[in-house]
Amino acid sequence: MVRKRELSRGCVFCHRGGKMVLFVTGLCPRTCWYCPLSKERKGRDVIYANERLIVTPEDAEEVARLMSALGTGITGGEPLHVPDRVADFCRHFKRVFGEGHHIHLYTGLAPGEETLRDLRGLVDEIRMHPPHEMWSRIEESPYRDSAILAGEMGFSVGIEVPSLPGIGDLSPILTSLDFLNINELEWGETNAAAMRQRNMVLEDGVHNAVRGGRAWAADLVNHPKVHWCSSRFKDSVQLRKRLLRVARNTARPFDQVTRDGTILYGVLKSGEPLPPIFHQLDPGMYEIREGDVETAWWVITEFSDRLPGEKMIIERYPDRGLVVEVTPVA
Repeated sequence: MVRKRELSRGCVFCHRGGKMVLFVTGLCPRTCWYCPLSKERKGRDVIYANERLIVTPEDAEEVARLMSALGTGITGGEPLHVPDRVADFCRHFKRVFGEGHHIHLYTGLAPGEETLRDLRGLVDEIRMHPPHEMWSRIEESPYRDSAILAGEMGFSVGIEVPSLPGIGDLSPILTSLDFLNINELEWGETNAAAMRQRNMVLEDGVHNAVRGGRAWAADLVNHPKVHWCSSRFKDSVQLRKRLLRVARNTARPFDQVTRDGTILYGVLKSGEPLPPIFHQLDPGMYEIREGDVETAWWVITEFSDRLPGEKMIIERYPDRGLVVEVTPVA
């Protein structure tokens, strides 16, 4: 009888877009050729909560509240390169959000008993990333011992790696894990040269997936403990749902939330007194920011001939995030 496939609890929350991503440091002792980190983060001791550069646990708490986070995924770099920082953030989240705030931790290390003892009660789920060169002897590696010990100590424990040639070598360790997550190998600005050296190419012109990733994992993906996470899913589902959670909490009365979780609004740059049309709008239907008037996109288009100055429609991530598109209005 085939056992029903079940996602780890951390993945369940990710699928709902409910996990805040806490990037605790870009420092890492390893130099994996396939690492997709951006130049802004790789090798730098910086902290991000989702896309926001932060400093303190209180900063991260603010970001989590904006998206009504159900939990946090801690990543890097190597999070355990800064263990005290990890503990401080986790302790804060558990205190302000409660024990039900689910925290999973990525690490390229094989945590020993002392480290696991320090994480107990703070981290619910551990996702290890053994180096590629160790996959063929994974059963003789410290990752197997760490997985067994972590399980005995009450952690949900798994391995999470990108889909690379030879990934089938990880099958023997499945008996010691709660799950194995396989991420579709992705092309990035910092790993592009290494990809080309290995004659790898993009699957298509839309996503960052590398051709062949699914085929390399074909012998594993039907196992009930294995979950395949595609590049398309991360872009089209996981990120979109997270953005929608933030947008619903932060959108102004005149902002339009799109299906993708972005925000649409109009901008008038005139440098003149506020045009009379805005006095006819309901309260809250416009906002003056740095001398510009921000309002509903339809106000800009419908009354364009009565609005002197430069006019445009802005699409951006919520909470003053990344600008996706700027459309001039005549």
